[in-house]
Amino acid sequence: MLEIIKQPWSWYVAGILIGLTVPALLLLGNKPFGISSSLKHMCAACMPAKIPLFQYNWKREAWNLFFVAGILIGGFVAGQFLGGNQPVHIAERTKEQLQTLGLTDFSTLLPLDVFGTSQIFTVRGLIFLVFGGLMVGFGTRYADGCTSGHSIMGLSNLQWPSLVATICFMVGGFFSTWVLLPLIFQLF
Repeated sequence: MLEIIKQPWSWYVAGILIGLTVPALLLLGNKPFGISSSLKHMCAACMPAKIPLFQYNWKREAWNLFFVAGILIGGFVAGQFLGGNQPVHIAERTKEQLQTLGLTDFSTLLPLDVFGTSQIFTVRGLIFLVFGGLMVGFGTRYADGCTSGHSIMGLSNLQWPSLVATICFMVGGFFSTWVLLPLIFQLF
């Protein structure tokens, strides 16, 4: 059984399992699936200020904090004990395209040419880590949810705002990948 868990799973198996979390959460407790709301709950729990956004009964949603803690712990366990020490498989065409941008190290899950510790205090690192993180946070708040909440939970419930948000996520991702990313790599 452990050997099955250690192997990479096909997208159609993993996708179905992720998709089954939606009805499981709904059936087991009428709970919505999403990750970005957890940050709001953490802020409400930790911030003593009288900010209207954080004034609600966050304890009713404490299960979500345990869910996120489980994701973090599960990710750590999988990375440390179930990784298999195999290199990340990247298609040759993708490697060629990334090499034209100056990315050469494909030994880890995230390219060290961008996300390594040596890149933290560079202009490129500032753009990707700080500005990119702020934009993700802003977009998540502006869309009133993240990709898991809208694209998995919202679409499965046939919610129109989630369809619009998912389309915007995809368009933004394509634009960032094909226009912004090469531009940033050319400038810095």
